Amino acid sequence: MSVEAASVMLIDDHPLLRKGLKQLLSFEDDLAVVAEASSGKEAIPIAVELDPDLIILDLNMQGMDGLATLQALRKEGVTSRIVMLTVSDADEDVVQAITLGADGYLLKDMEPEQLLEQIRRAVTGKMVLSESVAAVLATALRKPGPKPNAELNSLTNREYEILSLIAKGMSNKVIARELDISDGTVKVHVKHLLKKLGLRSRVEAAVWMVNQQGAKA
Repeated sequence: MSVEAASVMLIDDHPLLRKGLKQLLSFEDDLAVVAEASSGKEAIPIAVELDPDLIILDLNMQGMDGLATLQALRKEGVTSRIVMLTVSDADEDVVQAITLGADGYLLKDMEPEQLLEQIRRAVTGKMVLSESVAAVLATALRKPGPKPNAELNSLTNREYEILSLIAKGMSNKVIARELDISDGTVKVHVKHLLKKLGLRSRVEAAVWMVNQQGAKA
């Protein structure tokens, strides 16, 4: 009795990477590449139409990056499992991807056999993470020490606004577009608000802000 192959879509702006992935998956009877796209803009209408079982999405793409593409796909109601496949193991990228609705975060230096195993796990509904980024996510989810409300009150309206957007998983670039200000201005505000709150990173700020909002709910 044959099992229907899981449908997979590849989104990556490197043709060689897409070709290699497609070739790797072509040898597997239970996985079938049904679509490819070289950019987020190209990918969204295809993904909306096909709603494949799994989307493998690159993080660092020209133009619309992987995080913006992920956010747009979820906003459009795409229910596919979405796994980021990238060279970036930066803490901020990992946490933002999961916050925005990714079902996994894998690094491109994985062995092909490991990658296939993780792809199959993702198709069955499991969260998949490369070993090195799992610790990052666990650390980010730990609550930073409580800060007095006076420190939150020390933020300007703009800083508070940016902190709220960081908590939603938005990158500096997306925040800049949202508020119609430059990336550089966002970076300056982020630097100031981290100093005022005594936090070390945007990831800590995001987790702390989410905890604050949860406490008020």
